Amino acid sequence: MVFSVISSSSPHLYLPIRSPTLQRLPIRCSSTTHMKSNSKSINFDLKTYWTTLISEIDQKLDEAIPVKYPELIYQAMRYSVLAKGAKRAPPVMCVAACELFGGHRLAAFPTACALEMVHAASLIHDDLPCMDDDTSRRGQPSNHAIYGVDMAILAGDALFPLGFRHIVSHTPTELVPEPRLLRVVTEIARAVGSTGMAAGQFYDLEGEPNFVEFVQEKKFGEMGECSAVCGGILAGAEDDEIERLRRYGRAVGVLYQVVDDVLKAKMAKTEEGDKKESGKNYVRLYGVEKALEVAEDLRAKAKQELDGFEKYGESVLPLYSFVDYAADRGFNVGDSN
Repeated sequence: MVFSVISSSSPHLYLPIRSPTLQRLPIRCSSTTHMKSNSKSINFDLKTYWTTLISEIDQKLDEAIPVKYPELIYQAMRYSVLAKGAKRAPPVMCVAACELFGGHRLAAFPTACALEMVHAASLIHDDLPCMDDDTSRRGQPSNHAIYGVDMAILAGDALFPLGFRHIVSHTPTELVPEPRLLRVVTEIARAVGSTGMAAGQFYDLEGEPNFVEFVQEKKFGEMGECSAVCGGILAGAEDDEIERLRRYGRAVGVLYQVVDDVLKAKMAKTEEGDKKESGKNYVRLYGVEKALEVAEDLRAKAKQELDGFEKYGESVLPLYSFVDYAADRGFNVGDSN
């Protein structure tokens, strides 16, 4: 439910600086990040980092979901998980958080794949006619538009447990002790459950407009939070570091969606007149300008949390870069949303 981005012919969105206090952050990252360390400028290319990981993750996802009996369920699962152009933001964030604390990306790949399975399952269910009733996803027809509502529900239902099983059966135990795997499984179950993403969807359907902050944090912040936290757990991060990752991931997840809603609103106004936004979001409730202020604050909060990882040096650059990418969309990753 997070990091599901619209395509735009004009993807760049630079947030205005509203308060001078927000300019104190030490690192500003976009497609190329500059960090002063020992009087040297270190360049970080997020696009190359991200696209390289996408290639590796795509291959592992293809291997993780082979077509078995009954074939139609597996075909429906693969249709959504392996959609061309998917940006793989949750798994990439998981890998980046793991590497921050010195973890090997091979230790993170099974969980990264599981996060993408869980993410895809949530999107399948989110698009159903009884939920948000969306007919397209990631540049192609939604799962239920191709396979029918019944098969889409089954595909989503099957992807959740497959993700958990993949973590347990494919994570190298010589790299990740079993207690950490239990924490990862528990974290993902919490994020997608009745107090997490499911709660966000419930209040999006049933809640009052003033539930917007809760809906945004649960529907979209939970996936970013879970992705960052799982990476930290896999690498053995300390409890206080995990809590920093939690706050960071939640802020980035909501930031990503707020900017999406702004872009959608601007596109709709340009193409079809002043079209009303659906769902509970800041644009619909407060308008574009207020939504941009919310996005600016979220960016500042996310970077403030990362300031606490200064001792890890340039290893934190990918996570800083995610923040500015979420806000500015300075380049394209993949071919569609």
